[in-house]
Amino acid sequence: MAMSMIFSAPLGLRMAPPVMQVREQVTPIGVDPINSAYSGRVVPGRSPSSPDASILVQGGSLRTWSYRSPLVEQVQVVLSTEGRPLDADIELWHGPDNTPCKMRVYVENGQLSPFSAVIETPRGPNTVAIRNIGQIEFPLSASVVAENVDKPSADCIASSTTIQGGALRTYPFDPLIESVQLLLKTDGRPLNARIELLQGPNNNKQVIELYTEDGLDRPFFCFLETPGSGNVVRVVNTAPVEFPMTAAVVPHSISSETSAYGRQDVVIGGSD
Repeated sequence: MAMSMIFSAPLGLRMAPPVMQVREQVTPIGVDPINSAYSGRVVPGRSPSSPDASILVQGGSLRTWSYRSPLVEQVQVVLSTEGRPLDADIELWHGPDNTPCKMRVYVENGQLSPFSAVIETPRGPNTVAIRNIGQIEFPLSASVVAENVDKPSADCIASSTTIQGGALRTYPFDPLIESVQLLLKTDGRPLNARIELLQGPNNNKQVIELYTEDGLDRPFFCFLETPGSGNVVRVVNTAPVEFPMTAAVVPHSISSETSAYGRQDVVIGGSD
């Protein structure tokens, strides 16, 4: 007869949360045939080989990437789908019960507009957790890399403007702009923001709800793909008025048809 034993945690020790008990090893060895459908999509700024390292995250499941070395100061997260909606939670775990950065990401079409963002990971060890909060019918492809991480351009850094707490700023873009860079930071205070990619009135193509405990130590940088016309990036500072932030949104890639139109400056400046 099988005997069951019950183990209790010693006093002074905390049990690991249930989500960590089902943590899986996510370092891929070779290319998974299941993920081959995603290998044809290359995110602007990433090397063509980076999608091969992506893994499939089914709806309702969680995958983690751990970095024990303190030399890893940045990682780049790339999420995509095969054309279905993308809905995910991304968290940075730094020590027990400490989440210095987290974001909720929604994309209407994860193949047309994959999500690509850089997360600061100073003072390791750090763990990046990606949870697919969509239905099981909507899997996503996830990749986290620590080598050759993209950085904002000099134009992006120089074009930063202040957005006061509770205020918003919009950035309309010409149809020839295929993708844009977005950089958010503070003077060391917490960063709370909502980023929206609109295409027409109240038509959200992409939404990012962001929290960072220190916008100077952990600024937020990402790429937003803007295919089609009528694209507007809206940045909302959801923090109180005492917590201003700086934002920069500039073009990243421009369509090759630019020369046919004979246009050089295709960006319409931001407005409050």
